[in-house]
Parts: sequence; structure tokens; C-alpha cells
Amino acid sequence: MLLADIARTSRIVAGTSGRKAKVSALAECLRAAGPGEAATVVAYLSGELPQRQIGVGYAALRDVPPPAAGPSLTVREVDAAFTEIGAVSGPGSVARRRELLAGVLGRATRPEQDFLIRLLAGELRQGALDGVMAEAIAAAAGVPSAEVRRALMLRGSLGPVATAALADGVAGLRAFTLEVGRPVKPMLAASAPTVDEAFAKLGAEAAVEWKLDGIRAQIHVSGGEVRVFTRTLDEITSRLPEVVEAVRGLPVRAAVLDGELIALRPDGRPHPFQVTAARTATRTPKNTEQVPLSVYLFDILHLDDETTGDVDLLDAPGSERRAVLTRIVPGELRIPGTVTADPAEAKGVFDDAVAHGHEGVMIKSLDSPYTAGRRGAGWIKVKPRHTLDLVVLAAEWGHGRRQGLLSNLHLGARDPETGGFVMLGKTFKGLTDEMLAWQTRKLRELAVKDDGWTVHVRPELVVEIAFDGVQRSPRYPGGIALRFARVLRHRPDKPPTEADTIETVRAVSPR
Repeated sequence: MLLADIARTSRIVAGTSGRKAKVSALAECLRAAGPGEAATVVAYLSGELPQRQIGVGYAALRDVPPPAAGPSLTVREVDAAFTEIGAVSGPGSVARRRELLAGVLGRATRPEQDFLIRLLAGELRQGALDGVMAEAIAAAAGVPSAEVRRALMLRGSLGPVATAALADGVAGLRAFTLEVGRPVKPMLAASAPTVDEAFAKLGAEAAVEWKLDGIRAQIHVSGGEVRVFTRTLDEITSRLPEVVEAVRGLPVRAAVLDGELIALRPDGRPHPFQVTAARTATRTPKNTEQVPLSVYLFDILHLDDETTGDVDLLDAPGSERRAVLTRIVPGELRIPGTVTADPAEAKGVFDDAVAHGHEGVMIKSLDSPYTAGRRGAGWIKVKPRHTLDLVVLAAEWGHGRRQGLLSNLHLGARDPETGGFVMLGKTFKGLTDEMLAWQTRKLRELAVKDDGWTVHVRPELVVEIAFDGVQRSPRYPGGIALRFARVLRHRPDKPPTEADTIETVRAVSPR
């Protein structure tokens, strides 16, 4: 397949707001993909690289060679070139990567160059999100969308799912099963402002559990081996020996467990989130004490033991999964909580969690299956203050004591219809010196343009923002802005696809 076909499809998808039209255009492109090309085509049209990062920053994208007269560049050639670029290291690597990139761009037509530059800069916002792409894969392969969604839940990546669907249809998709050692996307929670409203949404008895300010972890146990994965499906086992040791003694042959890891003080209250996050970072900041993480488990997706045998629990109701977890996991490794139909009792759990320094509660349906990768109505989080997970779109250079640091953050909410982000305002409040230093390093890595005042970045860094309300504002495209926004913490553990949507923001009544 020629890269020109993908670039053309990208323009069509970006130029239409209708979901059906997007799905139709994407499906037509996928049908034309050759054997072995589907995964790459899906990645490119989703605005991603199969290699994830190849070491190309915005500076390398400024010097673009003259375009080719006609299309000749194939998808396979571009993918191979990006793999080669990503493998370059050592002295002279920057120059060599630029040389290889210029070779690719020099063979591309102007529309292809534009597509590749936006792809590499993380600015391919065209609305081809996971849900739309899953429908397109189903349409291209002539299979039910539900089969694609379930395969995606189990495999965690659209590329292999597309390859299987296009090659073998439903049979290929049903070959994906929950495998111990291969993480699945975590189930996500909706929000409610109060415990009463959460119970009104569920309308029945529910589990009420503390919501901890920690790191989401999926833990896979097989025999004597324990593996720990983040919510972005990255493995962090080698960094957390105390977590491995805590789980290794469970009475199971195999299990897949969902939980939270958190650094606690001697009095049981949590350390600041940054202390917990530092334990899962690739490089531990200097002078950071290696504070041990405590394990709190709250769900189970798979179990193999003498009582149940080898069984997947994804489709089991929450009540059954909770009973199994209670049977095999000792109380000190389970998250505190109760089961109740009484909102007053649930408020007691909420007050207890907040009194211990935690975020609030999770209220969970006892009937809901584990809907991996989806923010459904089965889980509802309740916090004592307004917070949103937003994406950094740009940052302004600071002044005075913040000279040389990226300070004022431009914040955006996710727009599921366009695949882009809607700016809601700016804030520099709440940032400590340590947070300023960290975000400056991180945002410079994500930079795509720097005009000397503002650094525009790939929309990848999620920040948790506290605010006092939402007000109407003609200044921003969405017509609304946050009141008294302040940064609570950076969330490098969360992908931008898990950021809050503009609909969520609009649900907060403007003042």
C-alpha cells in the first residue's frame, strides 16, 4: 500500500464530523491493506507509531526537503525507515536520525510530508480514536463490532486485532483470550459529585471502597513468577521487589489481579503522589528515598487454584469477583470497603477514607462485568472536590524566580468527536519547585514548536487539576473555562485517551 492512500484517508477523516463517514473511509483504507500491513495502517491512522518513540523532536521536522513529484513511498518502507531511525544511538545519533528522516521525507509528496510531520509531532487529530477504529476494523472485515471490541479488550492493541480480523474474521478474533502475562486495559470509572448521586445512578446495593491516591497496577501471577504492569500496559516488575514479594505467597497457581500501589507513612497516611510515582519511574530522581509501596487489591480477572480450577472472571458479575478476591487475598492486601445499599453507610466509608488522607471512594455495581478499557456506568468515583484529568497542550516560559522554567500550562479536555482537545484555560498555580523542574524536562521532550514565549507540545502529558467551578467564557473555543484552576499533580501514568472529555466538563454547572 502506498503512503499516499493513508494520507488521503487521513484528510477525508479529518474533514468530516460524522462518525459513520469516518468509519466508512477508514474501513475502505483497511480493506486495501496488504498482508502484514494492517497493523501499521491502523497505527498511522490512529496517530501513533508502532515503534512508539523514534527519537525525532520538533527541531528535526523544521528542515523539510523538497517534495517528490509523485507518490512512490510504501507503508512498509516508511515503517522500516522509522524502525531504523529509532535504533540509532551513540555519538552522532542526532545527525544520523535527521539524515535518515530527510531520506524518507524527500521521497514523499507534499501531502505525504504533511501527514508524516503531523504523525511524528503527535498532531494527527482527526477523530480516529479507538472506538471509531474498532468499528472500522469490524466493517472492513465484515464481523460484528462486539467481537472486535472484546478482542481489543483482551489484546490491548488495535494492530494485532486488525490483522486477525482481516485475515481470519471472527475465528481470528476469538483466538484472543485472557493470557496470564499479557496485560489487558483497565476498567475505568465514571464520576459523581456525591455519594447520593452515585447510588442513584446504580440504583442497587453496591461495593463502596476507598479511592487511593496511588498507581494503578495489574498483577499477573503464574507459578512462582509475578509480573506487574501499569495502566498503560508497561511492565515495571523489576522496580518493585516488595510488590512481587507481597503477592507471591497467594494460594493460587495463576491469577490476574487489579489493584493500587501506594507509598504510606508510618502512621498509614499517604505520602505525596510524587513519592509513589518515583518508584515506578524509569529513572529515579536524585536524592529520592526508595519508599516501599503497599499493595491494595480490589479485583480479580482470572484465577487458577484448587477450588475453582482455571477460569476467566472478566464476564462474571462484580459480586462473584469480589467473593473470589476475598477468599484468596488476605485482608491486609485488600482495599478497605464494604457492601451496602445504604447511602448513609457509604458516606461513612467516604468520610473514613478522606480522614485517612485518601481521595474519596469508588462505588461499584455488584452486577457489572469487568469492562476492560471502558469508562462505563459500573464503577463511579466520588471525591470531595472538583478535579479533572486534562492534557497539556502548551506551556509558557516563566518569569522572575521561574525564569528558564516552563510554567503556565495550557489545558485541554478531550473531544471524542474530533480526536482533538478543547482548551479550557491556563494555570501556573499549585506547582512546587520540584514539579516545575520535572514538567520543564518532560515538556521539552514533547515539544513541537517554541516561539520563545510558548512551547507547544504533543498532547501526551496528563495533569490532575482542581478547580472551583466552570464559567462561560468567549475566550476559549468550547465557550467555557475553569475557575481558579490549580495543578494537583502530574499523571505520567495516564495516557491522554483517559483524560476527561469536554462533555464531562460541561456537566459541571457553570456559575
